[in-house]
Amino acid sequence: MMKVLSIMKVLLTGCLVTLLAGCAVQDQLGIKSAGLTPRSHTYSELISLPKPKGKIVTAVYNFRDQTGQYKPIPSSNFSTAVTQGATSYLVTALRDSGWFIPVEREGLQNLLTERKIIRATEKNANENFELPPLMPATVVVEGGIVGYDTNTRTGGTGARYLGIGAAEQYRQDQVTINLRMINTRSGEVLDSIMTTKTVYSQEIQSGVFKFIKFKELLEIEAGMTTNEPVQVCVMSAIESALIHLIANGLKNKNWQLANPDELNNKVLQQYFAAKSPLIES
Repeated sequence: MMKVLSIMKVLLTGCLVTLLAGCAVQDQLGIKSAGLTPRSHTYSELISLPKPKGKIVTAVYNFRDQTGQYKPIPSSNFSTAVTQGATSYLVTALRDSGWFIPVEREGLQNLLTERKIIRATEKNANENFELPPLMPATVVVEGGIVGYDTNTRTGGTGARYLGIGAAEQYRQDQVTINLRMINTRSGEVLDSIMTTKTVYSQEIQSGVFKFIKFKELLEIEAGMTTNEPVQVCVMSAIESALIHLIANGLKNKNWQLANPDELNNKVLQQYFAAKSPLIES
């Protein structure tokens, strides 16, 4: 009878440890249908900015991955560590901000080809047909993903007693982007911003490893790993850099607000006061 109670006690303890480790992430498991890409708090800040006096026509030719970083083995030594679609993220951020009118430049050749087709087909029906000219950009936004550093911080905690225990480990990576805005008439670089976003990964494990009696081993394991999506971090860094460009442009009087009284906007004040932290040596 005592042996049965002892076995039941160990089983219940193991189940409790497993449930405690898994209950926090249970609602995140399972297959979900496709939906809109989740956005970070920087997107909320971007779309809550006060309106400009006039929208700025902006061109983005290519916002490249300049890190040269690849995913580590065993994942792949050929797949890149960061997204190659950052240009699309930047154009989306420019449009959603309400401050800019992005014009197509990355796929400009495709656009020009389509306009040639329209001229060829429409002129057959109407000799006087003319396409409106393409909209010229006031500013060009350049830059790229300039850094991806892995394992900038690692650590963890754990405990085990009589073969029953749990452990947690974490790792931080870091992605850095550069965003600069150029006056198309003079070629002057109006501003250049560097922003950094931490990419967080976490692993939780728990288990039981205990001999119930001679040659009878009880083993229970459970675990969960959470990796913050790198593309979401890149998107957040781009949005943050764009807000900094807008705030600096207001300070430098490169553009104005539709309502000057909104200069006290909470988001703008936060970015006006932002300073780059110094690295402790």
